[in-house]
Amino acid sequence: MRISLLTMTSDVWLPVEASEIEGLPATSEGGLTYRYWNGGDYPADPADCVFYAVPYMIDPEVCARPLPAMTSLRVVQTLTAGVDHVLSAVERLPPGVQLCNARGVHEASTAELALTLTLASLRGIPRFVEGQRVQEWRQGFNPALADKSVLIVGYGSIGSAIEDRLAGFECARVARVARSERTTERGLVHPLSELPRLLPEADVVILSTPLTTSTRGLVNADFLARMKDGALLVNVARGPVVDTKALLAELESGRLTAALDVTDPEPLPAGHPLWQAPGVLISPHVGGPTSAFLPRAKRLLSGQVNRCAAGEPLVNVVLTTS
Repeated sequence: MRISLLTMTSDVWLPVEASEIEGLPATSEGGLTYRYWNGGDYPADPADCVFYAVPYMIDPEVCARPLPAMTSLRVVQTLTAGVDHVLSAVERLPPGVQLCNARGVHEASTAELALTLTLASLRGIPRFVEGQRVQEWRQGFNPALADKSVLIVGYGSIGSAIEDRLAGFECARVARVARSERTTERGLVHPLSELPRLLPEADVVILSTPLTTSTRGLVNADFLARMKDGALLVNVARGPVVDTKALLAELESGRLTAALDVTDPEPLPAGHPLWQAPGVLISPHVGGPTSAFLPRAKRLLSGQVNRCAAGEPLVNVVLTTS
């Protein structure tokens, strides 16, 4: 028997106006009340909230602030692929709360950026932009992605989407690493324990792993030392996956280059040595916020609220509190 997660007095907190989301259950069905909240004053008593869609690109402390008062809560839905910004607060909630991520929302745009950063760094685009600014014609040879060996560290839906987009670039090899070994249509996904063997073979290492206790600081001095001379590190995961001090040492030596959409600390403060390090290209954590985001986010929210109302299993469940 299907049992709705929503009750007769269910508040659904959304960071998008309900009128802008097609397909939501009518408010007359099950006593639903949609509340718009994007980080300001609470729209109603948090104790009445059953479904909480976490605001996007808002300070993590603000996102987590209403959670302790949401005593009727059944679902926390992030609009991010990672859930590290709310995980500790959710884990303190009473048993039975389901935490869901935004799998399916960010794959296309994040994979696009991973390829953009890779190509821009290899082909010397920042140098050309600087040359255009001062009207200098800066010719020369640059590395191509063609014939390169690429290692994707973190082979979930985003890592798979990155490989989708690598397919047309004539790479010599694409290797995949995830938390545990498995086989996909494209071939073997190696476990993290294989990194020491795989790193020296890669010309480009792309990080797309979630931030967890096992991946925090994964890219440390030993990891970087195993990378091939002249290799490129691309990070579209989370800043703390990389030990910034260790990366700076490699960049300043000129042995490695890097293209980073995320940093630690973040936002990167003015005056931080990473800004001026040689061989680094930095974008300000923009893998997700593109024109592709909102349509996909709305579809996810509509689908999840409908599943709740119908008593159907949710998708993208990361954990259930106990």
